[in-house]
Amino acid sequence: MTLPDRSALSRRDYLRALVAVGGASALSACLSESEEIDVPSGTDDPDSLPERQHAWNEFLSRDDDGNVLAPEHHVLVALSLAAEPTDDARETVESALRTLERAYEWSNEGLVFTLGYTPAYFDRFDGSLPEAVDLPAPEALSAQEDPSFDEYDAVLHLASDHSQVVLEAEEGLFDEVDALNGVDVETDLTGVFERVDDRRRTGFVGAGLPANHTDLANVPESVPEEAPFFMGFRSGFAESQATEDRVTIADGPFAGATTQHIESMDVQLRTWLEQDSHYQRVSKMFSPKHAEEEMIGDIGEKLSTSNALSDERIESTAEDARTRGVVGHAQKAARAREDGDPLLLRRDFNTVDGDSPGVHFVALQQGIENFVRVREAMNGDELSVAHANNGIRSYIFVNRRGNYLVPPRSLRALPPAEPTTN
Repeated sequence: MTLPDRSALSRRDYLRALVAVGGASALSACLSESEEIDVPSGTDDPDSLPERQHAWNEFLSRDDDGNVLAPEHHVLVALSLAAEPTDDARETVESALRTLERAYEWSNEGLVFTLGYTPAYFDRFDGSLPEAVDLPAPEALSAQEDPSFDEYDAVLHLASDHSQVVLEAEEGLFDEVDALNGVDVETDLTGVFERVDDRRRTGFVGAGLPANHTDLANVPESVPEEAPFFMGFRSGFAESQATEDRVTIADGPFAGATTQHIESMDVQLRTWLEQDSHYQRVSKMFSPKHAEEEMIGDIGEKLSTSNALSDERIESTAEDARTRGVVGHAQKAARAREDGDPLLLRRDFNTVDGDSPGVHFVALQQGIENFVRVREAMNGDELSVAHANNGIRSYIFVNRRGNYLVPPRSLRALPPAEPTTN
């Protein structure tokens, strides 16, 4: 692909654009442009890392309130199996992934990643997934959407605070570089996996990053300068997120695994930011009460470790629809909580793939049924409220969905449907 025009972009935007382009040429340009950084090395003993691939939180930075901060740069690498899942192929995959773990510290300053597998991958086996694994094929989750589905074999989610790390890691896995952060690449994924290039997805999250993209036609100047997400508000509050324990499969041969749903959405950002007032946006994102009592601040800075949705406010969702004519996105979704606990661990991020604003919504949950439950609550189809005031539904448009099993680390390399040991 053609590299972006350096003269037309700030350094930060140029690095983001290089991640979106991908490939060896983009990596070379990224390394030439990047400031000298000291990326911490990985471990000589990958077995010392957590058995859960999705065990990121302990190793990531936190904000002043103690909420986990997502890494700034993300790549979702779509993969198609190019060889039968034999023991030799499994050894190749495991060796390649261990190279990443030796090269980069398991942290946002280094690299965190997961490798997840679609239902289509498991369909090749004679046996079926264990009962404890809830992994149906993806489907449309509202009457208003007609998404495409992820039906290749696997997705690799790479995340780091450094753009050159996610690029370098991806290229190292596909025989484009000889060493990663000083560690020789002796085994890669070529011959086992092929990249599905037209399904590669990229993005970013962090204070100030969305506002750096107002040069794009559909990203208005009104994006709040310090907002970490395009829609203008903080997210990822600790008490509004499921814990890693809560999203982990507890029993059976895949104990220690989780399921992952990836939902790619376009965002009608200009309408959201320039048609609605701040009061209306707060009402639709959180709840009408949040707007009335000015609980949020400009971008959510008044909040600490929760989105301030009390049990009373959640229970008032239907009444707010009838009497106020508007309900909040977070207010609706919170109705799906179980014994007061959230069901989803969100790891979503902004994107300008295709030069248009959007979100790749990455959610981890114990089973896909939990995601469906939350999504149906967020849809709020049963509420007596106009579509335009039904949370943020009239501003987001799902174009793609995919379901994945993220096995424990010991089974991440081409797992069979019915592993006999874990």
